[in-house]
Amino acid sequence: MKPGPNCDFLLPAASMEKFSAYRDAGTGIQPFLTPIPSNAPPTTLQIVQPLIYAFAVIRFVLSLIVLAEHLLLQAVILVFSPIPPLYRFLAWLLTAIHCRTLLALAGYGRIKVELTSKKKGRVTTQGEAWSPKAGDLIVSNWCSWAEILWLAFRFNPIFIMPVANAPQQAEEDSMNLTGRRTGTGSAAIHRNGAMQRTAIAGFHRVSLLKILSSLGETPSTNGLPIAGAMSLESIRKDADRPVVVFPECTTSNGRGLLRFVDVFESSHAVPVKGYDVFIMCARYDAPTHWKPSATCSIPKKLPIPLPEPLVQMFTIPFEPSRLTIRLLPLSEGPSSALFLSSDTLVGGGTKDTLSEACSVLISQVGKLKRTGQGWEEKSSFLSFYYTKS
Repeated sequence: MKPGPNCDFLLPAASMEKFSAYRDAGTGIQPFLTPIPSNAPPTTLQIVQPLIYAFAVIRFVLSLIVLAEHLLLQAVILVFSPIPPLYRFLAWLLTAIHCRTLLALAGYGRIKVELTSKKKGRVTTQGEAWSPKAGDLIVSNWCSWAEILWLAFRFNPIFIMPVANAPQQAEEDSMNLTGRRTGTGSAAIHRNGAMQRTAIAGFHRVSLLKILSSLGETPSTNGLPIAGAMSLESIRKDADRPVVVFPECTTSNGRGLLRFVDVFESSHAVPVKGYDVFIMCARYDAPTHWKPSATCSIPKKLPIPLPEPLVQMFTIPFEPSRLTIRLLPLSEGPSSALFLSSDTLVGGGTKDTLSEACSVLISQVGKLKRTGQGWEEKSSFLSFYYTKS
């Protein structure tokens, strides 16, 4: 089976058949299944399997020690909370050290960071500074835990997670049948209509540990209550650090962008005034048997909840697929006075112009296709996935 023009890497044929209803009709991309190598495992991989297991145990124990040390020292420095500048500095220092250590243990000794122009191609890292401040927004796609740890050690930002009611199937499509009709009964024909668009009820500020433990979940399944949810603008105004926003509201497998949710208030006109919006895109290389995908589109169901970095310490032989962080210069972002909304907004019809602009810019910077699949389809996919697994 050869990859098509939209395929960065292949998914197993059986899975593609079983979950074909969740393939995006416009791009042909399946954004939810974990990508795997298309070729057979090499013999050498089986030979060194005992070494891989031993290495995984050592790596897991070391990561557990780092995590425990981080939690302990974060509790200790609370004594400096009456002195906010000192407390913020110590909290950032501990977060930077421990997050970078976890990334190194996972195989991310070096993370490639590119300052990329959407028009001119790559520019050197010696160019424009990328320095989010308190109250600024960092808007990014969301694939894995690695970009979470990278953001944490670089900027020590505030992480937020959305909450919403469970989405419902669209009535007009509820009787559509998808699947292969052979007449023999051997094909799995299941009902899967388009999901109704469900508005986000608000956001909760969450700890680094919480967001790492909730990877792959959707706004209706992440365990956060709708009561007490705040608007993004109210969180931003009170923030003493940059705020990270994932408008997809759940993780994908990195093959394309999920449909962005209207996370910004309609009053946020483009270009944005009063604060800066920084655009970032995380890209992962195609997986191999030696470097499996680190993307986490499907949450792990374990008896003991563990942060995803600890879980993947067991599932990657030596290192995961390479991560590249692409940053858009601030002068080309939606908060620049020279930003033209006509470059990203085509035809109108959207209430959240800032969300649409961010989606287009991340697509351009990361060279990712935008899909029509959103977190609502992800919720339906997860329900179907767990019944079939």
